[in-house]
Amino acid sequence: MNARFRAALGHDFADPRLLRQALTHPSAPGREGDAFQRLEFLGDRVLGLIVAEMLLERFPEVDEGGLGRRLSVLVSREALVEVAGETGLDEAVARAQDPGAGGGRMAATAAADACEAVIAALFLDGGLDAARQFVRRHWQAPVERHAEVERDARSRLQEWSHARALGQPVYTVSARRGPAHRPEFEVEAALASGERARGSGGSKRAAAAAAAAALLERLE
Repeated sequence: MNARFRAALGHDFADPRLLRQALTHPSAPGREGDAFQRLEFLGDRVLGLIVAEMLLERFPEVDEGGLGRRLSVLVSREALVEVAGETGLDEAVARAQDPGAGGGRMAATAAADACEAVIAALFLDGGLDAARQFVRRHWQAPVERHAEVERDARSRLQEWSHARALGQPVYTVSARRGPAHRPEFEVEAALASGERARGSGGSKRAAAAAAAAALLERLE
């Protein structure tokens, strides 16, 4: 196991067999015992739970639909491959598969599967806290990137509008739905040139950001 991956784990396994299984590719030559598929199944659920928890904390005004869209991106294969590369997990699995591989990169699918398996191994060995520490450490930056995109949408639309002498974008609440304790707002963003788009969210601010992002997609 490479030093970078060992440091990224942040956990000493009481049962090293769990980690060994999480790092064992199904095609590993001469392997004994299970490969990582069963752990991958569990890790997918544990990862989803912890990332959902992070999203609830980070985006208190975003509605269920918005949270779901963020969750699907943050637990996607691409996100898992990114974490596998940053932590050295991909190289650790490559070595477990072929000790003479010298840390070669593995296929993206296997890297993503192994990442979920490692999360499951942490959960089984150290409980939810061990898995949570790993996920929060390595998914914090991706979660913050989503926050930056949301904050930047209105600013970028304003810059786009000013650069073309169109003045300030105008935001108008076009609808309010749902019960008082769980409202959903629909906001329209419009430019002096006539371009407009709508977005929805659990607050006027979130809906305005969604509308700005939708309008930027059309303009850019």
